[in-house]
Amino acid sequence: MLNFSINKQLCTQCGLCIGDCPARIISMAEDNFPTILTEKEGNCYKCQHCLAICPTAAVSILGLKPEESRMLAGNYPDPDRLETLIKGRRSVRRYQHEELEPALIQRLLDVAWHAPTGVNARDVLFTVVDSRDKLIALRQEVMEGLGLLVRENRLPEQMVFFANFVKLWDEKKVDIIFRDAPHLLIATAPSGAASPIPDCLISLSYFELFAQSLDVGTLWNGLAKWAMFDLVPDMRKRLGIPGDHAIGYVMTFGKPAVRYLRTVQHGTALINRFNQ
Repeated sequence: MLNFSINKQLCTQCGLCIGDCPARIISMAEDNFPTILTEKEGNCYKCQHCLAICPTAAVSILGLKPEESRMLAGNYPDPDRLETLIKGRRSVRRYQHEELEPALIQRLLDVAWHAPTGVNARDVLFTVVDSRDKLIALRQEVMEGLGLLVRENRLPEQMVFFANFVKLWDEKKVDIIFRDAPHLLIATAPSGAASPIPDCLISLSYFELFAQSLDVGTLWNGLAKWAMFDLVPDMRKRLGIPGDHAIGYVMTFGKPAVRYLRTVQHGTALINRFNQ
């Protein structure tokens, strides 16, 4: 059940919810108020466009109350500050040992959960290592698995450089793979979804930018992804990630132990313009 309802005292019968419905399932009932016929409910994308566009907060769907949504007018960030946030984003490879508060981690994940997905599937799964002790234990298992591959000379040719990481860890406890971060995030999605990998990458991009606004550092960690899911594949089961999920990417995060003072200068974008 969609629980689509109209507050007739607030509805102005403007038809905005009808015109903006991507699935085109909202129509005017005989009383001239919007409705969704029962036989069309299965076609709903659950996008909540109808709730978001209503100027008088008359539309409710999925049991959600419009008055509990945030108003957009006057609450968007300043464009110049947003540009600075995007251009000032840095990959953080040095972290404080201090853990983030659980409420902050939850907030980061809830915001990232609002990222768009193909056909609004909303099936990206966040697997999070939420404490330093857990990540230390996980790192130990991964390094032991990599060490076994090195000793048995079973590293794939294109990944023999991992032997250097194992050596640094064994001899000096230098962590090149996880960067001694306190937290780890893995985004996965069902392989049969419309766009599993893009969905994961978009959600992590949302996570990263919001994290930076809260002074939380992040790293798109390809080394950890290769180590855990290509070289030591038992980690998938160990982490509880479903076997039918595609691995989007891995991100380490935490309070940065380094502070950057200015944006970098990459110049203008590479652009290919279509000309008729």
